[in-house]
Amino acid sequence: MTKNGTPSEIMQKQIWSASFGGSAIVGTAIHDGHLLREDLLASIALSNEERLYEEDPFTGEMIGGLTNRIIGHRSRFEIDLNRARDAAIYLTPDQSWGLEVWNEPPSEAALATSLSVHDDYYAMLASFLDRIEMSHGRFVLLDIHSYNHRRGGPNGAPTPQETAPDINIGTISMDRSRWSFVVDAVMAHFASADIGGRKLDVRENVAFQGRGEQTRFVHDRYPQNGCAIAIEFKKIFMDEWTGKPDTRIVSDIRHAITELEPVLERLLRESR
Repeated sequence: MTKNGTPSEIMQKQIWSASFGGSAIVGTAIHDGHLLREDLLASIALSNEERLYEEDPFTGEMIGGLTNRIIGHRSRFEIDLNRARDAAIYLTPDQSWGLEVWNEPPSEAALATSLSVHDDYYAMLASFLDRIEMSHGRFVLLDIHSYNHRRGGPNGAPTPQETAPDINIGTISMDRSRWSFVVDAVMAHFASADIGGRKLDVRENVAFQGRGEQTRFVHDRYPQNGCAIAIEFKKIFMDEWTGKPDTRIVSDIRHAITELEPVLERLLRESR
């Protein structure tokens, strides 16, 4: 062991990682993480597989080509950074897809520790975005998530395509008229991309509307300069029951997101 700890010990301590550079585009994957604090392991009722099913694996990899990116390393079952602070810890089944998350409720001390992560994240995000606003004026945050479409089981019928687009763009918390030139470009970009040898079905506010805490935070704090778009990829890039990825599709999505950065940078420049 080195004096700074083994790689696994370091990862266990990490809550998120952030990369910052000279772009007005930010990618986040705040549900990518699977780690849990050690003090929660004895009280959580869910298996690793049950937790993974509701998490967003591989979304961190999808944004890996962006200049500015924030990737969460902790499970949403420890703290959900995309929910308001008072709902960010799943304590009852109605908050967590009907799942009984805990064998016994976390202690008050454990709850306070988890909530401090929520506080720290949004303090960090504010500082991160303040610097981008100072450097570039307007900016776009791509809030990358994924969603399940085979909840009937490994052999069950998938959710019908009409209610489960391949990519759902959530825009409900933004001033849509102000940012239409960005949203329309994002949708056109993904609709024209070759993902796994085909074009994807890209629609707005169908399966989800973008009501998460992070997009709300951006639009409340930066009403003139911040555009946050919730982008939900249906889990066509993996087997949602085994967790096995389709590496070609993950790579294609990463490429499409990476190629979106200069498109949006140009649009922001031209619309000044």
